[in-house]
Amino acid sequence: MRMFKVTACMPSQTSIRTQRELQNTYFTKLVPFDSWYREQQRIQKMGGTILKVELATGKPNTNVGLA
Repeated sequence: MRMFKVTACMPSQTSIRTQRELQNTYFTKLVPFDSWYREQQRIQKMGGTILKVELATGKPNTNVGLA
């Protein structure tokens, strides 16, 4: 199965003392090829930034080919 390994940065607002501060949350997750567009839209609507996208498979040394 073709998967994308996505690294993104999402802003999350937290209340610290009396002022509002913006903190960034970095995460990496595997996204199936079929739902990549939906995941991309979700990250961007929440104000996040996609930093890196890699093609990944479930097993090491597996040829994903063009299929």
